[in-house]
Amino acid sequence: MGKIVISQNVTLDGVVEDPTGEEGSAYGGWFDRCMAEDRAAWAELEYSEAIAADALLIGRRTDAYFGPRWNVAPGDWAERLRALPKYVVSSTLTDPIWVNSTVLGGDVVEEASRLKQRIAGDIVVYASRQLVQTLLHNGLVDEFRLIVFPLVIGTGKRLFDDAGTATALRLQGARPIGRNLSALTYEVVRDA
Repeated sequence: MGKIVISQNVTLDGVVEDPTGEEGSAYGGWFDRCMAEDRAAWAELEYSEAIAADALLIGRRTDAYFGPRWNVAPGDWAERLRALPKYVVSSTLTDPIWVNSTVLGGDVVEEASRLKQRIAGDIVVYASRQLVQTLLHNGLVDEFRLIVFPLVIGTGKRLFDDAGTATALRLQGARPIGRNLSALTYEVVRDA
């Protein structure tokens, strides 16, 4: 049985919205503001996660953002991401942008449950905040891998807004990434 792993870049106060500033929010662009001296360490961690993954599960907007970038990016990390099977959750999309992608157009909970049955390893979810909340609310998340950026924004959409349910987590690991970032890994604790 597969494991759904949420892999997110978040600010210290949990904001995931507009990390690159392309959405035009007043607080956007926090990813690059905090990244200068830590980019290589962050990229190494992300690459190792991609190597260990068996599939990606993403939403339509994440496909639209990552597809054009990673389809043409050079290097081993980009090649690995292109090679991974990707499953795009969408009720409107018919042709995903990111190569090697399949659209899951049915009920999100049913589709994700079937995916967990079919894939034996890590099914990593990048970005896709709305999808993350749906998966969490329906008990389908197994692990969180959070890269915490040392910035408190105070406003913006947070990873756990409207999660819909209290979820117990168990810390599996915590370590610095570069000088300023932190990598936190939490396992979701299932009811006994």
